[in-house]
Amino acid sequence: MISKVLTAAIQGIEAFPVTVETLIDRGCGFQIVGLPDTSVRESHQRIISAIRESGFEPPRMNTVINLAPADIKKEGAAFDLPMAIGCLTAGPQIQVPDLQSVMMMGELALDGTILPVRGALPVAVMARKMGIKKLIVPIDNVTEAAVVNRLEVYGASTLREVAEFLSGAATLEPTVIDTRALFAASAGQFDFDFSEVKGQEGVKRAFEVACAGGHNLLMVGPPGAGKSMLAKRIPSILPPLSMAEALETTKIHSVAGKLSKGSMLMTSRPFRTPHHTVSPVALVGGGASPMPGEISLAHNGVLFLDEFPEFPRTVLEVMRQPIEDRVITVSRAKYTVDYPASFMLVASMNPCPCGYYGHPTKRCTCLPGAVAKYMSRISGPLLDRIDLQIEIQPVAFDELASRTPAEPSEAIRARVMRARQIQQERYKDEPGIHCNAQMNSRLLHKYAWPDDEGLARLKERMERLSMSARAFDRILRVARTIADLAGSPTIQSSHLAEAINYRNLDRESYGQLH
Repeated sequence: MISKVLTAAIQGIEAFPVTVETLIDRGCGFQIVGLPDTSVRESHQRIISAIRESGFEPPRMNTVINLAPADIKKEGAAFDLPMAIGCLTAGPQIQVPDLQSVMMMGELALDGTILPVRGALPVAVMARKMGIKKLIVPIDNVTEAAVVNRLEVYGASTLREVAEFLSGAATLEPTVIDTRALFAASAGQFDFDFSEVKGQEGVKRAFEVACAGGHNLLMVGPPGAGKSMLAKRIPSILPPLSMAEALETTKIHSVAGKLSKGSMLMTSRPFRTPHHTVSPVALVGGGASPMPGEISLAHNGVLFLDEFPEFPRTVLEVMRQPIEDRVITVSRAKYTVDYPASFMLVASMNPCPCGYYGHPTKRCTCLPGAVAKYMSRISGPLLDRIDLQIEIQPVAFDELASRTPAEPSEAIRARVMRARQIQQERYKDEPGIHCNAQMNSRLLHKYAWPDDEGLARLKERMERLSMSARAFDRILRVARTIADLAGSPTIQSSHLAEAINYRNLDRESYGQLH
């Protein structure tokens, strides 16, 4: 007798259906076919032990399990549960009247316990698209999968529990989650707030501009100036995730196995801080078993790179394409997968190897030419993709000792959201464009081109400060965002002047005075 059980596999961040076909016939043996990897082939002993410990008889005749489609590699232990149910229904030890309306996934322990797996959310999304009525997942994954509406999601703890539920001998209650209530309950909850930051008003203004336009940002300052402290508070002023963004972000973290036990929909934007020893594969994704990298885990959020020049040159250069395209394509001999990578890059660095070039009170001890050499660790093409480059100085004692509360993140966030709403309306007919940082040359001429007087002043300032030509487009993009924050339909001279002040590293004189 042949039994067919529905399950799924993960490719990239999407799931595709897999049918577990089980045949029990004369002879002896146990075979798993359909391009299984090592973890799937090793499931034989887990399945036999789990069936026995659950009070059923393991198959004693020749058993062949085919994972269809057979031309796509199957990885992971999530096929354990459907293969065990296939053995029981092909026996047949249990009778299931409508097995094709149920999809299931889960890893089995030797005692029949169902262990959590990766990718429950994308499987649930796919099951709903296919019209599947019921989805059975490990109990630790049930809240993650249950955020998908119009699908009955059941959490199970043991193989015995699943077998009795399918045969009608026991009942399981579907898990229901109100995603709107979840969003409302978690809105505005952040671990860090800008009200805790004393001084640094100019830097906070730059952060507001960066978040309002989706611009990448680089901070240059001595140790102890507050670069990391400020960066950690960026998510508190970014616009809240939409439902579509939250679902996509949670799918990526689900596939990567980054969701904690009992996790549901991610309601705050991710903030990823990889160490400077990260490898190129860990940053962009891929590997023998393809997994999302740090830039994809930061999708719809912030990627913070502290000690920017300390990252290997090869690691930094792989970010150039995803920063522009907002997607990373990982191509290997055996697979090609696309991972979304629409993130806001925030980086910080010291101004020189000793850290005190330009410090108001401490003397720089670096050798002549050391500052320029240190800055050259970051390539021009990568620096070209960072719209705001700001210098940070230590906070004065009087500001640190002040008891006057600083402006809270809530107030800054309100202004950022108003500016983003203006941009959404502006680019509603421009596919793939959502904020000012994504404008191309055509859109710059259409929405961010200053008048003749503004162009003349921009030329004068750029020549006087010896700015490079690559700063031109970046200044216009940032000026457009500053105008949006001010509610101005046109770019004014004051907006251009502020945007120019955010291009500190484009000045040819930077680092030459040492």
